[in-house]
Amino acid sequence: MVDQADDNSGVKMAAVSVEASSLGDQLATIHLGLKASPVRNWLLWTSVGIVAVISATSIGQVVLNSWNQPFYDALARRDLPVLLYQLVIFALIAGSLLVLNISQAWLNQMIRLKLREALTLDLIDQWMHPAWALRLTNAGAIGVNPDQRMQQDAAHLSDLSTDLGIGLLQSFILLASFVEVLWRVSSGFVFHIGGYPLAIPGYMVWAALLYAGIASWLSWLVGHPLVNLDGDRYTREAELRSSMVRINENVDAIALYHGEADAKRRLEMDLSAVLAAMRRIYTAQINLSWVTNTYGWIGIVVPILIAAPVYFSGQIASAD
Repeated sequence: MVDQADDNSGVKMAAVSVEASSLGDQLATIHLGLKASPVRNWLLWTSVGIVAVISATSIGQVVLNSWNQPFYDALARRDLPVLLYQLVIFALIAGSLLVLNISQAWLNQMIRLKLREALTLDLIDQWMHPAWALRLTNAGAIGVNPDQRMQQDAAHLSDLSTDLGIGLLQSFILLASFVEVLWRVSSGFVFHIGGYPLAIPGYMVWAALLYAGIASWLSWLVGHPLVNLDGDRYTREAELRSSMVRINENVDAIALYHGEADAKRRLEMDLSAVLAAMRRIYTAQINLSWVTNTYGWIGIVVPILIAAPVYFSGQIASAD
């Protein structure tokens, strides 16, 4: 009994340490888990592949951006042969980007699949360790409905990790690709404020970073409660599914002792908890939508305003 209590305390302490740990500690834990994972090498090579695909896509975006000027110049000059040639160039660029986008989508799905497989098998292995399933039932919140949570949480974690990881990588590479373009366009520009010259080397880069930084900070400020709200929702969903499974497994006893009313009340309570959690999530999502949609509309005009000083100085054309 002492050993069991010690093990339960260890599980509880592990849960607390995970919730209270810093981002660096969590990344270190993920690194250790990946080192011991049987799909480590597969994930490594697939990650290399998706980095290559995203990098090639970013280069294609830069090439497409450079294509704009000769195309619109040919259109302005009414130069049909050059215009047709530029359309052929566009077809090659667009076709290459299409293949790269499909390749990225396929790699994305394969990473999700392998992460789901590795996470679920690891959780099952831990759960089926001798006597651990029994000890987990007395470990507090971390041990509530483990059968339901393993199925849902593994899927949720693999999907989120893949989407966030690839999205962050893609945004970083795309930013790095266009930094050189923005810096080159605005490198020699000088503002004149009140008759005094003010030179900000590569001001368009700093303006873009400031705009993106403010948008990210506001999104985090308004949206970070969704992390805990999502966790609470999945807990309530697991409780509802578990209650339904238990009732279905005990329908004979429920019918024998006329317990349908109690079973119905239990399901209604669990459903109410799920709906309350969903309402809190929807409220938080609406609040976040105010930020994202506002920035989406502002984002239509901000790039034009940032480029306006250089454009009016005659250093770039409208097609750039």
